[in-house]
Amino acid sequence: MAFNQSDIRNLRMEFASALHANWKLYLFEGIVLIILGAAAIIIPQVATLTVELFIGWLLLFSGIAGLFTTFSVRPMPGFWWSLISALIAIAAGLVLLFWPISGMISLTLVLIAFFIIEGISSIMFATEHRNELPGSWWVMLLSGIVDLVLAGLIFFALPSSAAWAIGLLVGINLVFGGFALCAMALQARNITPTSA
Repeated sequence: MAFNQSDIRNLRMEFASALHANWKLYLFEGIVLIILGAAAIIIPQVATLTVELFIGWLLLFSGIAGLFTTFSVRPMPGFWWSLISALIAIAAGLVLLFWPISGMISLTLVLIAFFIIEGISSIMFATEHRNELPGSWWVMLLSGIVDLVLAGLIFFALPSSAAWAIGLLVGINLVFGGFALCAMALQARNITPTSA
């Protein structure tokens, strides 16, 4: 499917209108992220343990739900694969809940992957929409670069920093992401929806 210049212009106008219409929600989200990030930076050990336990509960509940669904549709193809997937999620959740210290290293590796993906996504978003957000796109770009730097810091600090790194780095990520959203929201407030 090919887009002509008119289609692209219309998409940009719709995007600008959506940003303008919802700038207060973006600002609110940014402020919440800054507050949560500051809390995580102040007490990173608690934030690390909280993230680890939260993920443990998520895996446990998703595994239980998967197990229930798998047995509910037992005659369906792929039963054994679904069963294995559900049991792995349950086992991973239990490991994170009952042995949180050992789970922190694994989660630290997952966090590295998250920051890399988040950083690349933020950089791509910033460069893709620099025309719609001429005064603040660079803040989103900076947020993406910070995410990539954080991924490197986590990787080179393993394993000794796993106890506090997750909370601290998630906090830093939340603060920068919050500032980026606030900057975008304040810029979007001044967008004229018909111009793109």
